[in-house]
Amino acid sequence: MIAVRVAGPDDAPAVDGILQDSYPTLMAPAYEPALLAPALALMIKANSRLLASGTFYLAEAGGEPVGCGGWTFDEPGTGIIKEGAAHIRHFGVRADWTGRGVGRRLYGRCEMDAGAAGANRFLCFSSLNGEPFYLALGFKTEERIDVPLGPNLSLPGILMSRSI
Repeated sequence: MIAVRVAGPDDAPAVDGILQDSYPTLMAPAYEPALLAPALALMIKANSRLLASGTFYLAEAGGEPVGCGGWTFDEPGTGIIKEGAAHIRHFGVRADWTGRGVGRRLYGRCEMDAGAAGANRFLCFSSLNGEPFYLALGFKTEERIDVPLGPNLSLPGILMSRSI
């Protein structure tokens, strides 16, 4: 049984563990090592603002953290808010738990809560390896983009969207 709950600041070590297990393993086939290494240094840490948002979740199986992810109204990196649009944020599933419904459960919670808060569509800055997951959830590929991660650092990705 996979339980999904709101994550908080005290969950940072659990989220770090999920991201440190997930991203290096699952993203390696999609990116060159020289490009991925500096990006991972920024991506495998919990985002304290997301943990404090009330819209970031932790998935657990038998009390063990196996996945994380959430949503916000503000666009990652810019803070821009567009009416009705919400953004999928920092999804990760432990590599040994992929394909077992963890990501789908996390997404379901995001859709339910974002819809209740007034969102009518999701936007997602997907990694290249994440595109099949989001397509399976009903997202559409909009365009290839460079996802800004920090000063002078971006990662090729895909802008995806879905009505909710």
